[in-house]
Amino acid sequence: MQDDDKAMPQAPRLLHDELPAEHEDPLIRRLHVVIRYAIKLLAVLMVLVIIWGVLDVIYVLYSKFVSPPVMLFEVRDIFVIFGAFMVVLIAVEIFINIRLYLGTNVLPIRLVIATALMAIARKVIILDIETVSAEEMMAIAAVVLALGVTHWLVGKQE
Repeated sequence: MQDDDKAMPQAPRLLHDELPAEHEDPLIRRLHVVIRYAIKLLAVLMVLVIIWGVLDVIYVLYSKFVSPPVMLFEVRDIFVIFGAFMVVLIAVEIFINIRLYLGTNVLPIRLVIATALMAIARKVIILDIETVSAEEMMAIAAVVLALGVTHWLVGKQE
């Protein structure tokens, strides 16, 4: 890199052209600021949800561990534990979506689709097959297929 390149100022990268900091209408400009702060508040709240979720996982593990039969998990208990873990992981993915939205000019479509896949995977993992109708199973399968194909197509474009 030459010294001339270092001296040249770079144009600031605009984050979210749809919410510009500069707008000819003062009301719209203020509303954009409010929306940006609302997104930051959502990020803070999501961190609190993640902490609460981790505490819930600890509670679920402890309560299943000490309830009779002590130190043994039944299959149903394992599904409850998996569900609690998956909820926290989904919350982490949503936080990452919010953080990327705040820090870049690009909406992370592939990550949003992956988050949706994780949410439907959670549904499949904790699914009680005895209480689910065939139509519901077909709908879940269609959602998994649609999200999987969409994730593959978006990844193929990148």
